Amino acid sequence: MEYMLQVNKDPDEEVALEACEFWSAYCDAQLPPDNLKELLPRLIPVLLSNMAYADDDESLLDAEEDESQPDRDQDLKPRFHTSRLHGSEDFDDDDDDSFNVWNLRKCSAAAIDVLSNVFGDEILPALMPLIQAKISTSGDETWKEREAAVLTLGAIAEGCFNGLYPHLSEIVAFLLPLLDDKFPLIRSISCWTLSRFGKYLIQETGNPKGYEQFEKVLMGLLRRLLDSNKRVQEAACSAFATVEEDAAEELVPHLGVILQHLMCAFGKYQRRNLRIVYDAIGTLADSVREELNKPAYLEILMPPLVAKWQQLSNSDKDLFPLLECFTSISQALGVGFAPFAQPVFQRCMDIIQLQQLAKVDPASAGAQYDREFIVCSLDLLSGLTEGLGSGIESLISQSNLRDLLLKCCMDEAPDVRQSAFALMGDLARVFPAYLQPRLLEFLEIASQQLSANLIRENLSVANNACWAIGELAVKVRQEVSPIVANVVSSLGLILQHREAVNKSLVENSAITLGRLAWIRPDLVAPHMEHFMKPWCSALSMVRDDIEKEEAFRGLCAVVKVNPSGGVSSLVFICKAIASWHEIRSEDVNNEVSQVLNGYKHMLGNSWGECWSVLEPPVKERLSRYQV
Repeated sequence: MEYMLQVNKDPDEEVALEACEFWSAYCDAQLPPDNLKELLPRLIPVLLSNMAYADDDESLLDAEEDESQPDRDQDLKPRFHTSRLHGSEDFDDDDDDSFNVWNLRKCSAAAIDVLSNVFGDEILPALMPLIQAKISTSGDETWKEREAAVLTLGAIAEGCFNGLYPHLSEIVAFLLPLLDDKFPLIRSISCWTLSRFGKYLIQETGNPKGYEQFEKVLMGLLRRLLDSNKRVQEAACSAFATVEEDAAEELVPHLGVILQHLMCAFGKYQRRNLRIVYDAIGTLADSVREELNKPAYLEILMPPLVAKWQQLSNSDKDLFPLLECFTSISQALGVGFAPFAQPVFQRCMDIIQLQQLAKVDPASAGAQYDREFIVCSLDLLSGLTEGLGSGIESLISQSNLRDLLLKCCMDEAPDVRQSAFALMGDLARVFPAYLQPRLLEFLEIASQQLSANLIRENLSVANNACWAIGELAVKVRQEVSPIVANVVSSLGLILQHREAVNKSLVENSAITLGRLAWIRPDLVAPHMEHFMKPWCSALSMVRDDIEKEEAFRGLCAVVKVNPSGGVSSLVFICKAIASWHEIRSEDVNNEVSQVLNGYKHMLGNSWGECWSVLEPPVKERLSRYQV
């Protein structure tokens, strides 16, 4: 450690960077923190001095670019669309920063961030005097020191939250004027650091001073959205999107002015930063939902987006972020999106057909195949379906979406299948009759995903296919019968090996298995001993909602058909029932009561043995059933 500390000061940046990597790696490996603790007073000054921009940092050149200079193609980072997922969001996202250059400054900031999360406020005595000294420097020649101090404040915002919280209003009051600093990189880092404190500011909006500061931050970031410097535009827009996620309904009173600034930025930004505006508009829609559905807001928001939509060709990659943005807007507006729905729907259909042609014959399609067009279009169709509900009927009744969708469900690319099954499930919820002519094909293909090799990229496909089968089953009832045996067998295996898959797939498997058991208990009950314990364990983790109610209807139904098949799993059944805070449906509650009392009656004296091994909280929850 002593050696690493010395080498971290090496004048050769590459050597210092290798040493700097050690601190985050040490903390990530969860090695004893006390060994590192005594080094902190000497380590922190080294990290802080390395957080200032190096003279040859390419960001210094980038920072000179104002909006009048056109973007070059190499300025556009590769972008990745994340396919639609139904269930708990527990899949790892790929890191967006993988295309940024990693250097000593960023590594040092990451180390301070990690140290603040491990040691919390214990690092503040060594750190704050250094930050204050750097902040109080004045003069153009020390701007990099001031910038590094602001970066440090942002890096420790989460880890040292308790120690900083009492000084929150002073920190924000100090940062706000820096949004107007003459140096663009100080303006941009101040946007980021303010966004790191955003969620704590929002907690303070209940008191007048806190609310006033929140408004100042909001207006300050909006002002910087319209900065003439591209780097500041990017930082302000990203920071604003972060604040949107944290603030949610707190944004509603400011929607008019937010939309005016966002659409003004939309009009002036070049291609690279335009992507971030799309993201900020989409995040705003996700955050305020139906509040956006007001004529005054739609008049500001929609015309520029529609104009851009009409400008771009069906094979222009600049369509991707716009398709994603429309997905969020259509879900937020619900039926309010109806006036825009027809051209959007038709365009998605055209894009999918063009890409399916390009896949086999790029020359006659006049475009190179890129499956991301299909994925984004399927996701937008899902957003439309979710937003319009049964109103989607008039759009799709006469279309060939059914055949296109079936083809996408069989695509070799996992992300295309993932989005296709999400759309299949969304259609099942609001317009199942549309899938009817090819119902068995949809069900068969979906069921095949559950027995596929469940490596990482197939997990999300299996997750959506499993969810879609459940949604379709509760609508078409007995018609699901031909696939019940295979699906139940696959879901039983998934639940038995649930450590190998993710939380979302486990939950969806438990719910779909319950829905199939509800519809065809006679087909499920004979096999219940194979999966009863892991099924009940999984149901215990599902939150109270209508899907859980339907799954419990299935659980009760199979127990009625085959009560002896549940005896060896009775403790697990009891724990699953006790996982409910409240069963709102009276008939589900009655069915659960019948199951418990049925077992009590059936087991006679042995019931006491089962009861004795249950934990006190479980017994307390079950006492409402008089057992």
